[in-house]
Amino acid sequence: MKKLKNWDNKTWLSSKPYISQFNKFLKKKINLNKDTKILDIGCGRANIISALQKKYKFRKKPIGIDIIANKDVKKNIVFKKIDALKYLKTKEKYDLILIKQTIHFFTKTKLNNLLNLAKKSLNPNGKILIFSLKTKNNSIPCFKKMKENLEKSLKRDEVLFKIIKNNLKKISYTNFNFKVNISKQKYIRMIKERYISCLLNMSNKEIKFGISEIKSKYKNQIKFTDTLKCISYRK
Repeated sequence: MKKLKNWDNKTWLSSKPYISQFNKFLKKKINLNKDTKILDIGCGRANIISALQKKYKFRKKPIGIDIIANKDVKKNIVFKKIDALKYLKTKEKYDLILIKQTIHFFTKTKLNNLLNLAKKSLNPNGKILIFSLKTKNNSIPCFKKMKENLEKSLKRDEVLFKIIKNNLKKISYTNFNFKVNISKQKYIRMIKERYISCLLNMSNKEIKFGISEIKSKYKNQIKFTDTLKCISYRK
């Protein structure tokens, strides 16, 4: 599969309202203070942990890891271009390990390995927070082929959720909801830039045809709720 580069590049996921609301959600899950040590696995441009660093001024900057090094990664965090499994073997300890919209890039075996290493990398009372798209009644705006691909991906996520449950055992579930209000023109640009993994392997012809469908299907402003399932584990 091609690498996903634009999921947090000028989308609602990189907007100030989204980041602010997401970090308020995090604050309800874990007590954040200057001594909190954070690892963000699959951090992208590190918008989330950058905003946290600005607010809390952690003594040790949050660490973001990703296999893609975007040129506009935030500068107030420590970024490392490295595979998560390799990095977690460094045996550093964290109070929060954040895995946001990343699990679908792992095989079943690698996900199990990731979870085992993540548990060992937590400080006492540390937390792992895993976020992934809600698999039932998802309202992401789609054209027909895009929806087919997304549904296949979400079915696979259901299998991965079972692996997470069997591995972590003591977990709780909540949802993070964000109300999106985006212009159709901007959403079409996001589709062209393949902002979501279900678009990555589609041909240019399929994308072009899909955009025509979006143009006829949706009004000038597209409104929906982006819902992430949050799986919480405390050591």
